[in-house]
Amino acid sequence: METANSTLPAPTPAQSAAIAQNKSLQGSVLVLIQFDVCEEINLDALRDIFGARRQETSFKHPAPGYVRFQRPPVVEPVEPLILESGERLDVQIKYYDYGVLSVVFELPFSGDWDTLVRLASRWVWDTDFTSFAQKIAKQKIERARPALVKIYESWLHEDYFVFHVRDIAGNPSAAELLAAEGGRISQIVRGENVPLSDGEQQEIMQSKISYYPNDLAVISWNGAFLYDSTAGAETVIQLLEYANSQLLEFRHYDELLTRELTSVYEFMENGSMGIMARWRTAKRASRLHTVLLDVGELTERADNAIKFLSDMFSARLYKVAANKIGVTDYKNLVNEKVHTAEELYRFMVEQFHQSRAFVLELMVVIILIIDLIWLFKGSTPI
Repeated sequence: METANSTLPAPTPAQSAAIAQNKSLQGSVLVLIQFDVCEEINLDALRDIFGARRQETSFKHPAPGYVRFQRPPVVEPVEPLILESGERLDVQIKYYDYGVLSVVFELPFSGDWDTLVRLASRWVWDTDFTSFAQKIAKQKIERARPALVKIYESWLHEDYFVFHVRDIAGNPSAAELLAAEGGRISQIVRGENVPLSDGEQQEIMQSKISYYPNDLAVISWNGAFLYDSTAGAETVIQLLEYANSQLLEFRHYDELLTRELTSVYEFMENGSMGIMARWRTAKRASRLHTVLLDVGELTERADNAIKFLSDMFSARLYKVAANKIGVTDYKNLVNEKVHTAEELYRFMVEQFHQSRAFVLELMVVIILIIDLIWLFKGSTPI
């Protein structure tokens, strides 16, 4: 396997002609719309409600147990969706135990490169799949409510497009395909109708990865192009779904920490650092600490949802996807805010202890003054 930044060998004139002349493509286009709906989903209870199946992890090559979900998502098929264009999409929903619901639309595709480029542009920019997915999700959530823990009032969402080409006439290798159609592949993953600049194409191709000579994954921030068999592509699609669900979770943690930090800053600026007012910081610090514990628990659950035991290809593929989609950036941002919150928590606790020590010292002084008053009056206080 290699993540290609290196210069690709140019195909021979005969190979280029074969690819150009044989433009027939077979595959499917998938749209992944994910919602962060609650804090946790009880998958066992959900299976009882829906009678849905558990999704098992697929593998790029025979390596049982090398990649696995700690708690595989529950999958439920849904009635097909018919678009105004007449396109009929297969639909299924996946439920992840850390509170993410994924609606997957799939359209079988057959045509040439230009047709796929136009379809990608129309679907990425002109079709509101989020509204379709949200309507389906809300219907399902009502029935699944007993299995959901702490449902959110508003849902964050992410969308992602996967263009899976299963067969290409002439069966070109990944190197031949990139040399002949790299420009169109770049357009497809970005949903662009017009050719991209050489610099933009090079940036996109930095995130290409292959395991065998005849498979290819080109991963961008909003979409991916896959050239692989159905079984081989399933691994990549699952990892792309997982990466997007992680992005959704870290976006949620980022918003949660931002709100909490803003609230703490306002609390500290509104005169709460006075000598006596500092007593209130104990309750406020306790709340901040609870948020930190919750974020830590939820982050660990999302991070550990999938394990790479010895499958280095899947681990590298996930790393490429996480970097391009933005998981790494949001994770670092959340970690920075957690560090800031921890510093604030320690400061607030210190302020409370200082206030308590001051009050205790003040009480001792008052007692001594009372004793002195009684002494000067010639009496001994009881």
